[in-house]
Amino acid sequence: MSTRHQQSELTPPGNDASAAPPRLVAVIDIGTSAIRMAIGEITDDGLTRTVETLSQAVAIGRDTFTERKISRSTIEDCVRILSSYRVVLDSYSIANDEQLRCVATSAVREAQNRLVFLDRIYIATQIQVEVLDESEVARITFLGVQPKLKADPQLAAARSFVVEVGGGNTEFLVVENGQVTFSHTCNLGSLRLRKMMESLKTPIRKERAFLENQIDRFVGQALQQVRTDDGLTTELIALGGDFRFAAKKLAPEGDENSLATIPIDTLQDFVNRMLPLSVDELVHDYRLTFPDAETLGPALLTMANIAQRLNADQIRVSDVNLRDGLLAELASDDIWSGDFRDHVISSAIDLGSKYGFDKRHAKHVADLSGMLFDALQKHHRLDARASVMLTLAAVLHEIGTFVSISAYHKHSLYLIQNSELFGLSQLDLQIVALVARYHRRASPKPTHAGYSNLSRQDRVVVSKLASILRVADALDRSYSQRIRDFMCAVQKDRLIITVAGVDDLSLEQIALKQTAQLFEETYGLSVLMRRERV
Repeated sequence: MSTRHQQSELTPPGNDASAAPPRLVAVIDIGTSAIRMAIGEITDDGLTRTVETLSQAVAIGRDTFTERKISRSTIEDCVRILSSYRVVLDSYSIANDEQLRCVATSAVREAQNRLVFLDRIYIATQIQVEVLDESEVARITFLGVQPKLKADPQLAAARSFVVEVGGGNTEFLVVENGQVTFSHTCNLGSLRLRKMMESLKTPIRKERAFLENQIDRFVGQALQQVRTDDGLTTELIALGGDFRFAAKKLAPEGDENSLATIPIDTLQDFVNRMLPLSVDELVHDYRLTFPDAETLGPALLTMANIAQRLNADQIRVSDVNLRDGLLAELASDDIWSGDFRDHVISSAIDLGSKYGFDKRHAKHVADLSGMLFDALQKHHRLDARASVMLTLAAVLHEIGTFVSISAYHKHSLYLIQNSELFGLSQLDLQIVALVARYHRRASPKPTHAGYSNLSRQDRVVVSKLASILRVADALDRSYSQRIRDFMCAVQKDRLIITVAGVDDLSLEQIALKQTAQLFEETYGLSVLMRRERV
């Protein structure tokens, strides 16, 4: 079954007749039960308008969550759907990679034959599919929902739990005062739960108990990491098609420009009515597609459990989806230098606090690192993303002391690798962890785990950033934050750092002599620190 809609409900472009024509783009989301595409326009000032949407059902999640791989017939279904989308793209003259972004989530990511799937799609359609990890999905989801949070004063002043119960995973985002304070994805999804029950041949009379047991376990583990006892008002915001369906049934009079509101008692009654119905009954009685009918009950029960744990008296349903976030990302010149940067750094500070880091030292080294990064721009030629990676590594470089002072840089590596930082892909997280690991002691070596698996380009990034971090850390070797202002100048084969306002630099100079070797190896410059002459 397929659906196709032409629409224009998002932010309209400006009316300036002299402005350049909007840029046409498209985004495709290969999900657990459907492949969806949105055609959009982006104006010069970054506003977006959705022109057309398409959706066709497909059984990727059903295959992956039962057989651990995507069947040949399902792959060919995807080829057929994407080939039909290619015809639509051609009609809009969307032909190059800068105009199109196609992503896949958990159902493709977890498939054992995902490379076969990706190659077959590319060979047949010339569409390059990007498989997103959990953190990337969280980042894109936030880009889509952020305008809704900013526009509502009540949400802006509250602790907003943004939750999407997807087919494969459930995503949690917690936003306070406009900042993301918590991001987590758990291996709990509505279709995954359904297929788990089928594989275990759970008796119908025990299905609810089975679902509640699984949901309790995963949701409890996720929410115990978030503080909710400080008196801040809690708002629960649900994303996803299952809750848009519930909102149409339970809050049909809602304003299309605001979030629909469903009282928890009303939602619970709805869960009790929907859950006993079979998939066939849901399809017949409520005109749902078969994939939507499969996920409805588990998704609603999951959200009811979350609401109960948060003591929420209502849920608010947003019509935002992953494609909205993808369009917002395409419209952004550089997300790494905007609000997103602040959210990522805030997430790192929260992580550091959990491990009892020296916050003043960590933030000061991060500031010094940023100053050095800017001063050395023409030598490293790295972008805003690399600047964020450096800042995160500087914030977290000493969290390994939580485990042990001995070899703490290696413990920092481990803790960062096994943590979640909002919006960072696994590759981003690995780079941050390695930069933190190399802020002291040995230089990167081909035999080092993690480092050897990186591409040459990423290995160079690690070396460039770790070199800068070593110098910045040496500048605060006293842990007093006394060095706040300095100037950099490159003379022949030396980087000269001239420090103002500090009379005795002997401690920092000794530290720099001990750690500057990596900088010299990487940039071909020795480092000299001296006091500004008055």
